[in-house]
Amino acid sequence: MDTDADTVQIEAAVFRRLRQHLLEARPDVQNIDLMILAGFCRNCLADWYREAAQLQGLVMTRDEAREAVYGEPFADWKARHQREATPEQLAAFEAARARHG
Repeated sequence: MDTDADTVQIEAAVFRRLRQHLLEARPDVQNIDLMILAGFCRNCLADWYREAAQLQGLVMTRDEAREAVYGEPFADWKARHQREATPEQLAAFEAARARHG
């Protein structure tokens, strides 16, 4: 049976694997596409990361949280990987937002 410590370790490993996958295997996947399909993106992960840190009494800026998720300063990642959203992506994003409220 899992203890709370086991659960924390498993959840941490899953997060690290998701982060690694997004960083190394799929940096080409655009945040807007993640938002359309899954309702969250790398920026959401960074916000959740910062919120979790704050719950532990740690002070963390948005930029620090984004760097923890992106593996580098967000501006650097954005310059290398993020493309301008297409009209189709923007329309799909708005439709997804309307569906999910």
